[in-house]
Amino acid sequence: MQQTGIKLSDESVGKAGFITATYIVIVPIIGVILGKKSTPTLWAAVAAALCGLYLLCVPQGAALAFSFSDVLLFLCAFVFAGHILIIDRFSPKVDGVKMACIQFFVCGVLSWAGVFVTRENVDFSLVAAAWLPIAYAGIMSCGVGYTLQIVGQKGLNPTFASIIMSLESCISVIAAWLIQHKAMTGRQIIGCAVMFAAILLAQIPAKIPAKRKDEVKL
Repeated sequence: MQQTGIKLSDESVGKAGFITATYIVIVPIIGVILGKKSTPTLWAAVAAALCGLYLLCVPQGAALAFSFSDVLLFLCAFVFAGHILIIDRFSPKVDGVKMACIQFFVCGVLSWAGVFVTRENVDFSLVAAAWLPIAYAGIMSCGVGYTLQIVGQKGLNPTFASIIMSLESCISVIAAWLIQHKAMTGRQIIGCAVMFAAILLAQIPAKIPAKRKDEVKL
C-alpha cells in the first residue's frame, strides 16, 4: 500500500511519510478499544509528535488535500498500527528472535506468491546489479530493524513504542543532512525538536493513586 501510494502520488515523499506515520494516533485509539489505557500525558505526547511530524514532512504552504494515493497510505498506517499491536500482544509470550524469523518467512512466501499472482516479470540481472541496497534493506532494515522492534516492544506500552518509531522520519532528515549534505530548513529543525520533546514527555511517569489501607493484596 505504501509503495503503490507513493508511486501514484504527485505530491512530495514527505507528505507520504506524514500520512504513513499517523499510526502514532491510530495505535492508542485501537488500544483504547481493546482495553489498553493511555495516560493524559501520553495522549499529549502523541499530539506533540504528530505536530512535529507535520512540520518535518509537509512543506510550508502545501495543501493537505487527500487523493486515492493518500487513502492507500492511510490504510498502510492502519496496517503498521496492527503490526505494532500484534507484537505487543505476542512478544511477552514467545522468543523475540523466533517470532521475527517466522515473520520474515511468512512475508517472503506471500511476496513470492504475489509475484506469481500478478505475473510480474522478475529480471534477476537487475536484482544482481542492485545487490547492495537489496542486501541492506533485507539484512539491516528488515532483519535487524524488525527484530529489535519485537525485542524492544516486550513490556513497553505500544503507544510509546509507536512514538519512538515515528522518529524514523526525523532521523532520515538528519542523516540526509549529515551524509548527503542536504540543508535542513528551520521548519524541519523545529519539527525534529518537537518530536524529541514528545519522546521526553511520554516518559514522564503517571501518578499512581495511593492504595487504601484496607485494600487486600493479591
